[in-house]
Amino acid sequence: MAGPLFESLATLSVRVIAEAIDARVGHLRTKAGRQEVDLIVEAFDGSVVGIEVKLSAHITDAHVKHLHWLREQMPDRVSDLVMLYSGKYAYRRSDGVAVVPLGLLGD
Repeated sequence: MAGPLFESLATLSVRVIAEAIDARVGHLRTKAGRQEVDLIVEAFDGSVVGIEVKLSAHITDAHVKHLHWLREQMPDRVSDLVMLYSGKYAYRRSDGVAVVPLGLLGD
């Protein structure tokens, strides 16, 4: 039950921030369910930030594979990719994905 609660808290936090900048927040899942991105934030100019949420202290390549898929599908629109997680440190992976502790969103 902790995973879905963590994802709900992350979704609420992202929606509050997005509302402040007049951005829309959605969810993406392909028809067959093979790809899923937890949150898609779309700005007024059409640019997109893909966000995955994981209740994990460490992020692996498997955790970000759907974010890379999103960038492949929308290379001109994706402005950033973000992994929200339960770890302590914010950093950018060598593949460009920003890894951000959920607790930092309120700061």
